Amino acid sequence: MDFWDSDELAAHRDAARAWVEANVKPEWVEEQRRTGCHQTNELHALLARDGILAAGWPEEYGGSDVDPDFARTVFDECAQLGLHFDGWSTTTMVTHTIEHVGTDEQKRQCLPAALRGDMLIALGYSEPDSGSDVAAAKTTAVRDGDEWVVNGQKMFTSTAQVCSHVFVLARTNHDVPKHKGLTLFLVPTDAPGFELQPIHTLGGQVTNATFYTDVRIPDSARIGGVDEGWNVMRVALVYERGVAGPASVDQTLSEDLTAWAREARRPDGTAVLDDPLAAERIGRMAVDEEVSRLLGQWMNWRASKGGVPGTEGSMRKLFWSEMAQRHYSDALDILGAEGVLAPEAADAPAGGMFEHDFRAAVVTTVYGGTSEILRDIIAERELGLPRNRPGR
Repeated sequence: MDFWDSDELAAHRDAARAWVEANVKPEWVEEQRRTGCHQTNELHALLARDGILAAGWPEEYGGSDVDPDFARTVFDECAQLGLHFDGWSTTTMVTHTIEHVGTDEQKRQCLPAALRGDMLIALGYSEPDSGSDVAAAKTTAVRDGDEWVVNGQKMFTSTAQVCSHVFVLARTNHDVPKHKGLTLFLVPTDAPGFELQPIHTLGGQVTNATFYTDVRIPDSARIGGVDEGWNVMRVALVYERGVAGPASVDQTLSEDLTAWAREARRPDGTAVLDDPLAAERIGRMAVDEEVSRLLGQWMNWRASKGGVPGTEGSMRKLFWSEMAQRHYSDALDILGAEGVLAPEAADAPAGGMFEHDFRAAVVTTVYGGTSEILRDIIAERELGLPRNRPGR
């Protein structure tokens, strides 16, 4: 394994920037911040039109001949502008899951639809009473001939307001241990009986509560075997924790903060970056960001070999999520009083990016698996430690 970051993307930078300049509207960044919706479907349609969504996928599933490195560079350039692709990221998690566990028919139908931009999929795991304990799901799916009838409620179904489907975890068997009686379904958001209500979050993003009242779906919408949803979801969670996703851009807080610190002045006229304590903290941020990048490269290497990484996803997600909270807290300390100015404030450093991202980082140790759950996974599967403490 060689994780040295070669300059393979540099050859695509000019072309990617030209694509972004020709297609991306600057107002989309402000629109995402203002609405709290981290998915712009107009941009998504352009990415599909030019084969960027389909880059790197097999031709039989609708893959394009666009160089995957060019596609990565386009997403990188968009992310540098502040654009999010949360709906596409969750869609990618599900499509990779279908690639691993879906039927041939599902692969022929769902994968091309997603790569054409016709299918966007949100995640429907968490519930009001169970949170991160997704195996305690109470949403039910009852078989009725060739159909299933879904009833229940999900929480934090982000981007569902612009998605065509929700990947719903439902209980299909009450007579077995909770992990063994679950099944996953693709539920259309235009199905009768589906509703959603927005939830405004501390970080500015708008997520959703979704409701399912006698929603009928065909058995062909079932992903994986009946009562095998836990194992299917474990595949999806690997990708959610960082293996896949086109916009998995490494954090560059250290670079942004350095640029600000070079220009900002203390009351005595010296640059903030001249303060050795501030410089040391920024340096530590840069080191952590490199560790996060290497963990990501490790996972991508495993995925490129055709395998589904196991604990690597949990390790990276645990590291970068706690890193983000720590770094943005340090950043506000370095920024001082100006650091808490919101994006609307005229004098906010970097347009309020630091304050906004500090709030947004609060939830990173929760979604995709809490830090406590990830530590358990790493301890049990990587270190071989017992599932329960002695005496418990």
